[in-house]
Amino acid sequence: MPLDPENTGFIAVENFTSLVEHHELQLDPSKLDMLLALVQSNEEGQVCYQELIELMSSKRSSSFRRAIANGRRTLQREILLDETGLGLYKRFVRYVAYEILPCETDRRWYFHQNRLCPPPVFIAIVTIVQIFVFMCYGIMLNKWVLQTYQPDFMKSPLVYHPGHRAQVWRFFSYMFMHVGLEQLGFNALLQLMIGVPLEMVHGILRISLLYMAGVLAGSLTVSITDMRAPVVGGSGGVYALCSAHLANVVMNWAGMRCPYKLLRMILALVCMSSEVGRAVWLRFSPPLPSSGPQPSFMAHLSGAVVGISMGLLILRSYEESLQKQCSWWVIVFSFITFLLFAIFWNIFAYELLGVQIPPPP
Repeated sequence: MPLDPENTGFIAVENFTSLVEHHELQLDPSKLDMLLALVQSNEEGQVCYQELIELMSSKRSSSFRRAIANGRRTLQREILLDETGLGLYKRFVRYVAYEILPCETDRRWYFHQNRLCPPPVFIAIVTIVQIFVFMCYGIMLNKWVLQTYQPDFMKSPLVYHPGHRAQVWRFFSYMFMHVGLEQLGFNALLQLMIGVPLEMVHGILRISLLYMAGVLAGSLTVSITDMRAPVVGGSGGVYALCSAHLANVVMNWAGMRCPYKLLRMILALVCMSSEVGRAVWLRFSPPLPSSGPQPSFMAHLSGAVVGISMGLLILRSYEESLQKQCSWWVIVFSFITFLLFAIFWNIFAYELLGVQIPPPP
């Protein structure tokens, strides 16, 4: 019997229930429960055919999530923490689900549909490249702490320097350079501990977009607010990820099931504040005559702003289409406006304001 004989785009609940109860497909238990929840939550006697297709293809819309959240039927299977006999990888996936997602339905959905392909490679590759670049410059300069006090450090084509701002790649490439072992260790640790689970749940496209937006916002903010200073380190991207995750945890405090969340929140805030304090001290510490101003700390703050705005919306939109949300376009428009303003500022403001830029190395 056809599910939609009149081509209305909707399926009668009776036909849909019969399909679910007598189907011959091998569905994940979680997906089958959600199919039944979708039926029970409908009050008009119809199920949207497109939502059925999205569910069967492992896609969900915001309307589907609302149907599950507001439905009269609750999912009856045991919560993930009660499942036994899981292998090492599945236990890690369950751990990630409870670390990142605030809703049990979302956690079960992620757990059952998670696949190894594509793997979370973006954060891993960025971290490996940062470590490799640091090792190369450490060997070349024979210095592993406060490398920026070495004049040759600023000669790198990767460092953002206001005298070289016409070289556009520097607004991104500075994320591969670091002041010293202390900054690299802090950034790499946070990237791997927070960035990899976020990438596993939300995908490489969204997390790479958030990270790179934080990096770009960091260098552009420095070029506007601290016009004489260079900038190095991946702190813009790191703080975008961390602030987005922490804000998501706070706004979904009751639903988060990660252990010791209050203690870990306090520890994360203390560590992030200490890193900002170190960056402020370094910026205003007396520079060597030949090295010029030390790197700015404004990239940390702008990365946090990107995380709280763009990042929080991304993390709260698990398996939802961002393009269908008005708030997403507001944030995109705001970021593009900031980007255009920063471009004009870098082209005209330095000469109009008569800023004395240290001679580029």
